[in-house]
Amino acid sequence: MIEVNHVSKKFNKIVDKRKKVSFLADDDISFKVNDGEILGLLGPNGAGKTTLLRIIAGIMTPSDGKVIFDGKDLKHNELSIKKQLAFLSGNTHLYKDISCVELLKMCAKYYDMSKTDTEKRIATVIKRFDMESFKDQRIGSLSTGQMQRVGVSRCVLHDPHYYILDEATSGLDIISSQVILDFIKEEREKGKCIIYSTHYMEEAENICDRVVLINKGKVVAMGTPKDIEEQTHTTNIRDAFIALIGGVHSEME
Repeated sequence: MIEVNHVSKKFNKIVDKRKKVSFLADDDISFKVNDGEILGLLGPNGAGKTTLLRIIAGIMTPSDGKVIFDGKDLKHNELSIKKQLAFLSGNTHLYKDISCVELLKMCAKYYDMSKTDTEKRIATVIKRFDMESFKDQRIGSLSTGQMQRVGVSRCVLHDPHYYILDEATSGLDIISSQVILDFIKEEREKGKCIIYSTHYMEEAENICDRVVLINKGKVVAMGTPKDIEEQTHTTNIRDAFIALIGGVHSEME
C-alpha cells in the first residue's frame, strides 16, 4: 500500500521581473493505493500531477506531508523502498549509443542483481514486450514505440512491487500502447501497487480501479470512474472532470 498524507509542494516564482511570490503546485493532497489496484491520477497540464508523482517516487521532497509505503515513511527508508519501486516518466531520455540489452544489463547493476537473475529477467522482459527483433539494436535507431518499450522494461527489470507511471503510453501507436497496458493489468493481478497518470481519460476509465482527479494542485474528486460519473450525472470521466471544475471556460480563466 502507498499512502499519500497531506502532501503539499511550494515553489517560488518571479513576477514583474523582480517580485518573488510563492505558489502551491500540490495543496494538501491525500489518498491511498492498495495492493492489487491501479489508481489513476488525472488532470490537465499544470494540475500538479508530475510534481506529485516525483514526490511519491522520492525524486522531490514535499514542503509538507509525507508518503508511506506499507507502513514505512519514505523519508527514513528511501533506499530500501526505491529498490522495490519503478518510476516511469514520459520525458525520460535513454542512452542512444548502446543497445537495449546493454542498457538492461547496466540497470541490473544498479539494483545489485546477480548474473543469473539478470539473465532471467532480461529474457523475461524482452519476451514480454516483444523486443526480440530489436534487442541488439542501438537505442537511437528505434521507433518511438520501441523506445518506450525499452523504457518500460528498464523500469520493471528488478520486478518491483510499487509502480509509479507517468504518461506511459503518450504518443504511442495503438499496438505499442496495448502491449504496455496489458502488462500493467497483469501486474495488478499479481498484487502490485500501481499509480498511473495519463492525459487519456478513456484509457484511464478502461484500466483504473479508482481515480483521483486533481486541478490546480487540489483533489476535486476521488473514487471509481462509475461513482464519479454518477455523482456528476455524466456518462464518462472526461465529462465528469469538466463538470467538477465548472466547465472548460472556468478552467481557462
